[in-house]
Amino acid sequence: MDIMGPAKGCNGYKADGLQAKDSKGNEVVLFQPASEYLSLMDEVCSILKERSKKFPGARVDHNKYCATLHFRCVSEEDWLALAQEVQTLLKAYPELTLTQGRKVLELRPAIEWHKGKALEFLIEALGLSDPSKVFPIYIGDDRTDEDAFQTLKKLGFSCSILVSTVSKDTCAAYSLQDPFEVMEFLQRLIRMKGSQKIYMCNQGSIL
Repeated sequence: MDIMGPAKGCNGYKADGLQAKDSKGNEVVLFQPASEYLSLMDEVCSILKERSKKFPGARVDHNKYCATLHFRCVSEEDWLALAQEVQTLLKAYPELTLTQGRKVLELRPAIEWHKGKALEFLIEALGLSDPSKVFPIYIGDDRTDEDAFQTLKKLGFSCSILVSTVSKDTCAAYSLQDPFEVMEFLQRLIRMKGSQKIYMCNQGSIL
């Protein structure tokens, strides 16, 4: 919900979006589909922080357009009560929606926007939609990445990679086990320098 990218794509394409400059003075474009919710998210995050204090180990992050509640360190016997607190807060703010990740609950604006939509925007805004010139690769390890995996599945000519040590139902075409394998994969891409093909197993691990 808060995208900042180069004012021009690597192919010289002028990106769409609100023109601005970053902290270093570089020209960038901003795309913030939920900007009208900023003050609301400040309010909700403050309330969520206060209500979560009664649950030791709970942590709330204010991610500008999203209030993220981490409960990994909360006693499992308190999970239900904590979830009920979140649901009570959600009822008071019908303009928000609840999403779940790995041991996190997130309150965010209820607009039709997710990582898949963000990926579509980036591809179009940076002029990278020509499959004969661009091969999108998306790597993710969270449930919220499934929207992006689905988007790439529709595109066809792309590579979606789930990072997980266990088998999961996923829309990703390939998998890597951990960040170390991700690093190895990226290093191999760099070494290839675009001069060789990438060989992969069907619905399996990347070789």
